[in-house]
Amino acid sequence: MAVLSKIRQRSLILILVIGFCLLAFIIGDIVNSGGFGVTRNIGSVNGKDIPVQDFLQKVNDVQARQQGISPTQAANAVWNQEVDNILFEERFEKAGIRVGKDHIFNVYAQDPQVAQNPQFLNALGKFDKAKFTEFLVGLKTSNPAQWQMIEKNQGLVENSAKKQLYLTMVKAAFFATDADGKAKYEAEASKASFDYVFVPYSTINDDQVKVSDEELIAFMKKNEKKYKAEASRDLEYVLIENKPSKEDEAEMKKNINALLAPSVSYNKTTGVNDTISGFANVPAATIAEFVNQNSDIKYDTTYVTKQQLPVEFAEQIYNLGKGQVFGPYIDNGYYKLTRMMDKKGNASAKASHILIAYKGGKAPDPSITRTKEEAKAKADDLLKQVNANPGNFAMLAMTNTDDPGSKQTGGEYDNIAPNQMVKPFNDFVFNNPIGTTGVVETEFGYHVIKVTGKNEAVQLATVAQKIEPSETTTDEIFTKATKMEMDAEEKPFADLAKGLGLTVTPANKILVNDEAVASLGSQRAIVKWAYAKDTNVGDVKKFDIPQGHAIVTLKNINEKGLLSIEEAKVSVLPIVRNEKKAELVRKKMEGATLEAVAQKSGSSVALASDTTIANPMIANVGSEPKVIGKAFGLAAGKTSDLIDGQAGVFKIRTKTIAKAAALPNYTAFTTRLNGEGRQQVQGRLSMALKDAAKIDDNRSEFN
Repeated sequence: MAVLSKIRQRSLILILVIGFCLLAFIIGDIVNSGGFGVTRNIGSVNGKDIPVQDFLQKVNDVQARQQGISPTQAANAVWNQEVDNILFEERFEKAGIRVGKDHIFNVYAQDPQVAQNPQFLNALGKFDKAKFTEFLVGLKTSNPAQWQMIEKNQGLVENSAKKQLYLTMVKAAFFATDADGKAKYEAEASKASFDYVFVPYSTINDDQVKVSDEELIAFMKKNEKKYKAEASRDLEYVLIENKPSKEDEAEMKKNINALLAPSVSYNKTTGVNDTISGFANVPAATIAEFVNQNSDIKYDTTYVTKQQLPVEFAEQIYNLGKGQVFGPYIDNGYYKLTRMMDKKGNASAKASHILIAYKGGKAPDPSITRTKEEAKAKADDLLKQVNANPGNFAMLAMTNTDDPGSKQTGGEYDNIAPNQMVKPFNDFVFNNPIGTTGVVETEFGYHVIKVTGKNEAVQLATVAQKIEPSETTTDEIFTKATKMEMDAEEKPFADLAKGLGLTVTPANKILVNDEAVASLGSQRAIVKWAYAKDTNVGDVKKFDIPQGHAIVTLKNINEKGLLSIEEAKVSVLPIVRNEKKAELVRKKMEGATLEAVAQKSGSSVALASDTTIANPMIANVGSEPKVIGKAFGLAAGKTSDLIDGQAGVFKIRTKTIAKAAALPNYTAFTTRLNGEGRQQVQGRLSMALKDAAKIDDNRSEFN
């Protein structure tokens, strides 16, 4: 009883202690999950969350697989894949789609790394499921790590199989009818010719027609879906490049020139001064050491052709004698000295060929039906024509070759490296002098070949020193950029740039997950600054970038909704302005006949011949679908009212309507429509699912 009494006396203290412990527990959980105001999810799709940790792991995996890809590029790729997967998974569930072993194998069979692996091919060169199964069974014990990776990706493979099955079903349900095929044929083959009078909108000066911002907004509101826009930022920046001064370049030229003369260097090992030969006289045995000690680019023993040398200096370098030096010269931001080390002949070749393939060979075109004997006879005949008229080789190649890779170049292959081509072709080209012609058989068929050139290759030693600004220059540039950033707090950005002789560059419509900023390249830090809560319109900030310093100002904040006024002035203003111009143009085009309208407007009557619905072009005017549609709707000899077209106002008089002749069937057109439509199914379906989905995107908080 005494204990209970004491508990009652201290009940308030106990309640406070328990409450404090609960609060500590809750706060601890918040901290562990990322803190106040930070979401635990990268986003959600129709209420399904995309956890941060899973997402970031997938981003890391993508970066590991694709060398050179930036974190932002990887994150955007993973995001698109995650959204797509969730949306399609919903469709799979509603459709009741399940996949089995065969579906999974089909996915692997379409992966080039698996399907083209010789280990999994049968005698016919086809993917063999049995061989692949045997490999997987053995992998579990022989390489557990690789097996775990396959197990980890099993869900992705299953989803891919489901997606293939689902898209196959949707594509099968998509079809064009014979009526569609007939309509397509008639749109392409039916032709209308008509006389017309055309008064361009350009006859009215832009300053005669005023369009207010309110009118632009009203027009966009009538077409909201067409002119909707995501939230974006408009920036302006100037780039102050961190580049060497003329004095820096002169000093560097002096330093590299010094390498041509002998020099004295203290040898720590012997304790005496050594005399080092100038670049031209360094022994070949130590040239690599000399280059590597004095150059920003290491010594390379590779032989190169004349075409691989810097274009501006190729002639001088290629014609150097052994041991001679060219330079100093500037190439790609480096001061260089180049010494000729060696030359060798027959390093590359130039040849023209005509491939005559045959059925059963490794033909580029599987539809080829000629026999091997027929192919040989045709090749021999072409060789006779080549020898009789060598200048006709290119034309013969373009009209006869089965090699799509050289068809448009007249059969020519330039700079062929040894063993680049199949052996019989290679041997003919490199073992015969220039001008030799002949027929050679390879696995692809018969080649009519003419050797047209041989190239020497040269081995060079090049000392290259990057032209960089001195420390003094770098400091001056930094001070200049910092001063502009500070001065921009009180003076107009454009005025400061003009005073410093700098160009202001706009970077508009920057989205929250973008990475690139106009010509500055990948600049995620600038994008994040533009979207920061404490960054306001007019704010200026300096960013140190590889090129130097970018001083950036936030010009506009465009919220999600319609296009910004600046964007509307580019894409919407011409449309609204032309609508107003049309009213003025119509007043010039009075008259019941084309001739009367032409006289009144100062225009002339012109003829549009053989126009089609499928390609509604009027020669010397452009695309005018409304005008040509009207022409097909008028009877011959009838005159239209005024028509507001794309480029101006028209009045037309139909001359003839040549309807397409009826065909026995329209299968070819129906098949084409089916193929074109089914090719677009995946993209259109994905876009439709995204448009209908509720997507919350928090990527910018983590990237």
